[in-house]
Amino acid sequence: MTRATSLPADARIGRVALLAADRTELVEFYRDVVGLEVHSRGAETTTLGAGDRTLLAVDEAQAASPRHQTETGLYHTAFRVPSREALGGALERIRAQWTLDGASDHDVSEALYLSDPAGNGVEIYCDRPRDQWQTNDGMVQMGTSPLDLEGLKAVADDTDSIDPETTVGHVHLEVSDIEDARKFYERTIGFDVTVDLEPSALFLAAGGYHHHVGLNTWNNRSAPASGSGLAWFEILLPEEAAISALRERVESADYSVTDLECGFEVTDPDEIAIRVRLEGRNDES
Repeated sequence: MTRATSLPADARIGRVALLAADRTELVEFYRDVVGLEVHSRGAETTTLGAGDRTLLAVDEAQAASPRHQTETGLYHTAFRVPSREALGGALERIRAQWTLDGASDHDVSEALYLSDPAGNGVEIYCDRPRDQWQTNDGMVQMGTSPLDLEGLKAVADDTDSIDPETTVGHVHLEVSDIEDARKFYERTIGFDVTVDLEPSALFLAAGGYHHHVGLNTWNNRSAPASGSGLAWFEILLPEEAAISALRERVESADYSVTDLECGFEVTDPDEIAIRVRLEGRNDES
């Protein structure tokens, strides 16, 4: 259901940034296993992406401690590929070079799951056509059943790189309290709830998508992240007016904001940083 405070229908997730004590292994994993291309290498940050779109930043901070099992933060970054052929190609890369943690058919999508060398979760998935999605009372019906891996292998493309049309389809977060997170992501940010599994999980999106943000408390995380893991992720909005409206909601809810060149940054109730940026602007900052 669309509300007066909803985000624009074409809002989407932009880049995800990871913090690591040593970025070398992470960069090699996202390049060779996920299939992203290295876009830039700086003194402290390496960026990777698909085609001309940057999707991931890996920031190095040698003093960063490993994420503790009680800390909130990233459950997984979900890279959305545009076809089953591309998903099959991802499966072949994973089988050749890494370990597949899981594979599921979610009715709206088909998904592969794995973990990077630092333990950050990764999903690579392909959506089914939206006219095949089932809804009930405004909620998207998502299931979990075994994925036909052999059928996926049969249609796999043979490229070592991910499809250039790949995007970050969603981010899934581990939070300390679902209701607190719901107040922030639904009522303040403006995502619409698409799947409600309270008290343990919630999925939210803009524009009727199945989810741009997932939230869960499955591992009983309770402390803000203080070391390695998710540094920030982006919400991209199509126009300055939408950014201004969101900033007004955020400030009215008494959250502090930090100015960025083409937007602003705010932290959620678990101190997870979200950057709000204008679509198509300042892609490498």
